[in-house]
Amino acid sequence: MSLYPQLILDSLATVRYPGSGKNLVEAGMIADNIRIDGMKVSFSIIFDKPTDPFMKSVIKSAEATIHTRISKEVEVLITPESRQAPRPETGKLLPQVANIIGISSGKGGVGKSTVAANLAVSLARLGYRVGLLDADIFGPSMPKMFQVEDARPYSEEIGGRDLIVPIERYGVKLLSIGFFVDPDQATLWRGGMASNALKQLIGDANWGELDYFLIDLPPGTSDIHLTIVQTLALTGVVVVSTPQAVALADARKGINMFTNDKVNVPILGLVENMAWFTPAELPDNRYYIFGREGAKRLAEEMQVPLLGEIPLVQSICESGDNGTPVALNEDSITGWAFRQLARNMVQQVERRNAEQAPTKIVRVH
Repeated sequence: MSLYPQLILDSLATVRYPGSGKNLVEAGMIADNIRIDGMKVSFSIIFDKPTDPFMKSVIKSAEATIHTRISKEVEVLITPESRQAPRPETGKLLPQVANIIGISSGKGGVGKSTVAANLAVSLARLGYRVGLLDADIFGPSMPKMFQVEDARPYSEEIGGRDLIVPIERYGVKLLSIGFFVDPDQATLWRGGMASNALKQLIGDANWGELDYFLIDLPPGTSDIHLTIVQTLALTGVVVVSTPQAVALADARKGINMFTNDKVNVPILGLVENMAWFTPAELPDNRYYIFGREGAKRLAEEMQVPLLGEIPLVQSICESGDNGTPVALNEDSITGWAFRQLARNMVQQVERRNAEQAPTKIVRVH
């Protein structure tokens, strides 16, 4: 049997690309590099992006079609190519970002996302260039907290790649999976799907030059946390807790997760959220409804700084629901507390960078 290019093309014309419904030849996906050496055939299939979800299935279908329509004796070598430049390799994803900070909590319900949003706004109002990634894939809240629920990020071509342009609000560059899913539907994804979506928000976005890149992590420990430390070299982590004993127990576990020998990410400090309740009509009164100074004692025990104590006032909840972070009001009690938290964190980051070696990305073996 003699092989020739048109015979190969005729076979490939029966394979359809699921994304468009067109066959591979009609879609212009077969590169002009078909090589034939006896019963050996090699060529490239061109995809729009190096992360094309149909890449593996299309290559398998093309190989199977050649074996079925021509001969099982044909040795087929197919190389995938991309019209778009590939995503930078791990370790080089955010070259213009000075500091990458994870905002973590051992459990849900302690106000971690509220702290992350207001910390980002406070840093921006102090003059820093700030980005905020909502990495809580299954419970994104940042679009609502920044009043950009209807925003739909677009992409622009930069350096041969189509990059997502973050939404800018209150001086903060923001991305969240909440911009790309139906807010009324549950996100039913397996761990691998969630991790891939997160990598896209990190590596396929135009974050530009940033002084601080904050990552609002999901509560607890999960695949998302592992994906982050395997993808980015975190400068450090800020752990948020309430004074309650149960929250502090989970915060301790969260600290251990980041500081164990396999991960080894520095803890910049603890934040005690809902430290006390102050009613609007009695601004000088403090009611310790969740316990008193629990995070302070944990910080001393774990030998990490206490970065701030954030009081519980009604305006924090209202501001979050209205999409206007309370940190925008610098004259309020909570606005001042978040401003002080931002200053303390900056100080700890500077100390960490001066005294410790850069964090290494966790390698998978």
